[in-house]
Amino acid sequence: QVQLVESGGGLVQAGGSLRLSCAASGRTISSYAMGWFRQAPGKEREFVAAINWGGGTTSYADSVKGRFTISRDNAKQTLYLQMNGLKPEDAGVYYCAVGSDRRTVLNGRCDYWGQGTQVTVSS
Repeated sequence: QVQLVESGGGLVQAGGSLRLSCAASGRTISSYAMGWFRQAPGKEREFVAAINWGGGTTSYADSVKGRFTISRDNAKQTLYLQMNGLKPEDAGVYYCAVGSDRRTVLNGRCDYWGQGTQVTVSS
């Protein structure tokens, strides 16, 4: 079992930045791919970004490319999402997740999910 706890969400003005963190426990995550997803009110959960086990390969949704950066520190069992140039449409609950490989995560077929952290962007 892997437990995931997200943090770093909050209220930010449009154009601002936030850095989300996801702390993992229970099992080592160094052999897993990880990713971030988000869900806005009334919408389905959508993929945001994914990273392979070593951190050398990443994938992003087109809507966040060039603004968001996913990274991980396996020694700290932590996943990050640096979000710059935030827009009101980026608001929602952000979830981190763990999967067997990056493509599996990208497709949302993750084995473990966190509880989410709220991001609110004011215009």
